[in-house]
Amino acid sequence: MAKNFWNLKHVLVTGADGFMGSHLTERLLNLGAKVSVLVRGTSVNGTFQYQLKNIEHLQKNLERIIAVNIASGDTIPLVVKLKPEVIFHLAADAYVPYSFDRPLEVMATNLNGTLNILHAAMKIDRLERVVCTSSSEIYGTALKPKIDELHPLNPTSPYAASKVAADRFAFSYWQTFGLPISIIRPFNTYGPRHTYDVIPKFIRLALKNEPITIYGSGAQSRDFTYVDDMIRAFLIMGENKKAIGQAVNFGTGKDVTMNKIAPLIVRFSGSKSKIVHTKKRLAEVKCLRCDASKASKLFNWKATVSVEEGLKRNIEWAKKNWF
Repeated sequence: MAKNFWNLKHVLVTGADGFMGSHLTERLLNLGAKVSVLVRGTSVNGTFQYQLKNIEHLQKNLERIIAVNIASGDTIPLVVKLKPEVIFHLAADAYVPYSFDRPLEVMATNLNGTLNILHAAMKIDRLERVVCTSSSEIYGTALKPKIDELHPLNPTSPYAASKVAADRFAFSYWQTFGLPISIIRPFNTYGPRHTYDVIPKFIRLALKNEPITIYGSGAQSRDFTYVDDMIRAFLIMGENKKAIGQAVNFGTGKDVTMNKIAPLIVRFSGSKSKIVHTKKRLAEVKCLRCDASKASKLFNWKATVSVEEGLKRNIEWAKKNWF
């Protein structure tokens, strides 16, 4: 990172109280940035209320808190008024099974929310960068050993389809309007504060000595990337000029099957949990393994935390914070 790049930089983080958003917000504050956040608001008696799920401890250090439904057009003037120099757009409905029953709601949040941020960005004179968060889910099951950015986009769930749409709309706003867009495509990220997806679910069950259920054969695999490595990637995409107009994968380049991850979690947590199997999940992607060579070439980025070390850190955090 450029020395002191973030010091006193006016930054907006959407989805700041989510898993990755909270880590990013915390890191930006530590780097001296002036951080405002946009979080999901709930209408009660005509006013929006909110809870800062993961960043309550940071509230006194924040510049502004915007509570709004990001899919609403109300988002645009609120962001314009803020006049950030850098926007990190992470707000999303990101739980894949949720999209099976509520695809319209997920599309509204993930696509309309992104469009609202893009339209706001077009009205901000001093804007330097908009980092739009995509997903490895946009690729579907790998058609070759590792997935690079040229891999076909074959979404297997409504969630993934919504992220494809948002990803490509963001790219089009760079192409058409010259917005300083960069698109980050994180592979499966895990770590403290994550509450859904396979690793936190397995950890919670293991610490309670309850059975750990794997969908299908357990041969399905993911490229699990520890959150500290991914936050470095976000910061790079926000400050490095080479990131403008680029969509970039970030991951370890190694995939781990469910049949391997579950026993590791049981062993590292000292659990007595049994591992059982159930029927295959809808829209299951068989393999996601990142080709991060573009990130390495452009930014000299690579993941530094092994899955074994990351799981140990995650389990220790969970022991202290969940029970």
